[in-house]
Amino acid sequence: MAQTDVIIVGLGAAGAATLHQLTRRGARAVGIDRFSPPHPHGSTHGDTRITRLAIGEGAVYTPLVTRSHEIWRELEAETGVRLLTQNGGLVIESPRSDHSLHHAHGFLDSTIACARRYGIEHEALTAEQMSLRFPQFSLAGDERGYYEPGAGFVRPETCVATQLDAAARAGAVVRRDETVIDLTRDGSGVRVRTNLATHVADRVVLCVGPWLADFLPASLRGVVSVYRQVLIWYGLRPDAPDHSPDAMPVFIWGLAGDRHFYGFPAIDGPGGGLKVATEQFDETTTAATAALGVDAAEADELHEQLIRDQLPGVTDRCVKAVRCLYTTTRDGHFLVDWHPDIDGVLLVSPCSGHGFKHSAGLGDALAAWLTSGASDVDLSPFRIDRLIQV
Repeated sequence: MAQTDVIIVGLGAAGAATLHQLTRRGARAVGIDRFSPPHPHGSTHGDTRITRLAIGEGAVYTPLVTRSHEIWRELEAETGVRLLTQNGGLVIESPRSDHSLHHAHGFLDSTIACARRYGIEHEALTAEQMSLRFPQFSLAGDERGYYEPGAGFVRPETCVATQLDAAARAGAVVRRDETVIDLTRDGSGVRVRTNLATHVADRVVLCVGPWLADFLPASLRGVVSVYRQVLIWYGLRPDAPDHSPDAMPVFIWGLAGDRHFYGFPAIDGPGGGLKVATEQFDETTTAATAALGVDAAEADELHEQLIRDQLPGVTDRCVKAVRCLYTTTRDGHFLVDWHPDIDGVLLVSPCSGHGFKHSAGLGDALAAWLTSGASDVDLSPFRIDRLIQV
């Protein structure tokens, strides 16, 4: 039971990033995951995640995603691995749209305001301009658009693997397929008991995603909920316009009413399909009970209700489908704060469906905070007390 500086529990988006950044600062760190990351059991999988610099969910996030982009490029230069593709991002909104993306109302206007605040390059587009530039979309003619050339997508599995490899090369210990059973505090530090061993550290960072409720006191388990989501890749018509990243941006589309969906170009060619998804917050689940597979009816329903009329080049043929889990706070914002009952245990949940784009920057901020007591990024908006008061 050699004592280390920091133990990271959960090596998905936030955990892998924090482990990587801690080792860059010379900290002795151990990472533990119940599976072998990157894996498909939590939230960090599915080939792609949208990244954008102007954050409609709140301007507090822009410094995190900006730093994330810098880190992805640094890792690319170090490893030669492609992580970030900036093929542009488009937000489309119908005048009759009343959707709330990640609990943020007025998403398009908030995105534009954030872009202006931080001087992020962007264009406001009419429906006619969007139709001429992006023939992949079928518009009614009264939509508004926001286009950000610096937006695009990252590959989550590759990002996690690359950061874990970098951490291991720098001296981190990565323990896979090991499940944490409990955490206790004594005079020597925080003891982490797993199914295989007991580890001791000065501090522990819990980045466990949908398993977070297992580590919270009963009085706080209601501050987060878990929702099962489905990601679908559909085939393309032979006569469809170019749906490659060279011709098509990532997109978020707010339709009439409270409906919205988002998607990506065909990043692996027409044969790999075009990935789209929506979000559901009606039925909660848990990491242990959420259905693993995706029923064919789910793919059919998504195409019928949201895809068919908006993306005419996309067929109803399901090329691939996976499920992922959203761990969502009551207000849709992140949770970063000390455990109320176990001194030295930090709760980290960059969650609510918009976390991956920020994860590398968040890991950097957390590592700075843990090693020096200060960070360039203000993490105070993510304290747990705001959720208790809701």
